[in-house]
Amino acid sequence: MTEILSERDDTEKPQRTYAALAADENREDYSLRFAAQSFRRWSPFVVATTALGGIAYLADFAIGASIVLSYGFTSGVLAILAAAVVIFVTGVPIARACATYGVDMDLLTRGAGFGYFGSTLTSLVYASFTVIFFSLEGSIMGQAFQLALGIPLPIGYLLATLIVLPFALYGMGAVAKMQTWTQPIWIAGLVLPFVVVLVREPGRFAEFAAFGGVDGAGSGFSAVGFGFGMGIALSLIGQIGEQADYLRFMPAKTAENKRSWWAAVLAAGPGWVVLGAAKQIGGALLAFVALGAVGKTAALEPIAPYLEAVRPALGPAALTFAALFVVVSQIKINTTNAYSGSLSFANFFSRVLHRHPGRAWYVLVNCGIALALMEFGAFGFLNKILGFYSNVAIAWIGAVCADLVIAKPLGLSPRYIEFKRAYLHKINPVGFGAMVSASAVSIAAYFGAFGEYLAAFSPLLALVIAVVLVPALALATRGRYYLVRPNLVSGPEAESDPRSTHRCSVCGDAYELPDIADCANQGGAICSLCCTLDRSCHDMCRTAGPVSLPPPTFRTAG
Repeated sequence: MTEILSERDDTEKPQRTYAALAADENREDYSLRFAAQSFRRWSPFVVATTALGGIAYLADFAIGASIVLSYGFTSGVLAILAAAVVIFVTGVPIARACATYGVDMDLLTRGAGFGYFGSTLTSLVYASFTVIFFSLEGSIMGQAFQLALGIPLPIGYLLATLIVLPFALYGMGAVAKMQTWTQPIWIAGLVLPFVVVLVREPGRFAEFAAFGGVDGAGSGFSAVGFGFGMGIALSLIGQIGEQADYLRFMPAKTAENKRSWWAAVLAAGPGWVVLGAAKQIGGALLAFVALGAVGKTAALEPIAPYLEAVRPALGPAALTFAALFVVVSQIKINTTNAYSGSLSFANFFSRVLHRHPGRAWYVLVNCGIALALMEFGAFGFLNKILGFYSNVAIAWIGAVCADLVIAKPLGLSPRYIEFKRAYLHKINPVGFGAMVSASAVSIAAYFGAFGEYLAAFSPLLALVIAVVLVPALALATRGRYYLVRPNLVSGPEAESDPRSTHRCSVCGDAYELPDIADCANQGGAICSLCCTLDRSCHDMCRTAGPVSLPPPTFRTAG
């Protein structure tokens, strides 16, 4: 959906005409709105497979290697495992909500305590996550091009960016096919180096368990090293947003598919971190094995340790196979990064500018910024970038999780997810205030304001503050900043089949009830995106209305 491109004369109601890219839902994928039930035509298995394809990234190898090489095996591995527990626990309620309500992280954040404009900040937080990791993954692909083909890094970075565009520009259908077709190659490539090391050098596993790092951290446990390592690993907590971008296409849960639905939600939602943590530890192992042969700098670049591990088994073909594995892995993850980043940028700019030329244009924005980071050498500052970012990301995720797990069950906030502008305050001090406060304190701690230990554990400090502040602020405000007025059209009071439709009085298209609001300015139904893009109403529905609408039309799925 997009900006107003043409309007009728003053004797008729204004009509918005959408540009071709934005009007094509096969590319747009309901990027700024509720994912319609009629569009959710994939099985739970296909959705889960597509979502899990996005965790093929090799930054896990680099992150795990960086943590263990810096802080030693004991502190590093415990840090990775502890971060995985936090990510899994916070991811469960978010995955369930997105799959149930058909919303992405931005829409979920709006209705989970942040308000309509309050969530714009988190859109940038999430967009920055996709940009940072696109640049890290693209850097790894560029390194593979350099090693295998002798392509200079700057050109390799450009190729790594261009190669994902054909997939990311198209929507869920194209991404699902790509992830499914490449999965066998990726799984085989992932397992092979560890099998080779186990067969040829089984003693290296025991040596790895006694490894004390390359910076003199020692093989024993260090609380400070554990804290800093966990902070780096916790930077991946924003990955649940990319999983949610696919989980919103989960079919409705029924008595028949209940088990497969829950299995898919848990596996494709928080379950990504199980494999993610294993990949981090595995990446650290490969870096340790290759350390003597390639040195510390190259050991942090996944292609070099991977090549050293598979060379004894594959001989001359090792370089080709290693490069193929890296390229396939990076296409899988950077397609997801570009796709998810486009959703987040589109959400941000549509609210700020009241314009939306289509999700596909924001794929180019996301990839362009990431390419610039690659060319500036972002990979060399991996620890610092991720350690700082985790303070903000975990405050955001913690605030959303606290609303879903504490505030909603206690009745401190609406029990459903309201994401439409017509019913939301611009800023809800509950979630937004909790996130800003937690981020500010934890960032100050990260830079040493409260001593070495709180600097190391600053992300956990952010999480605790956010989780405590959400119910406290909800109680203090009595929850009055969640809804500006009741939703009698598409809220839980509606008691209508969710596939019932109303025709938007602005764009003229029919949308399912969860995507419809009653508009005082138009005197009728309006879809959530036309409501977002409206410049002229000045939020009059907050004081005028509700507007009674005719009975909805029933539309079957498909």
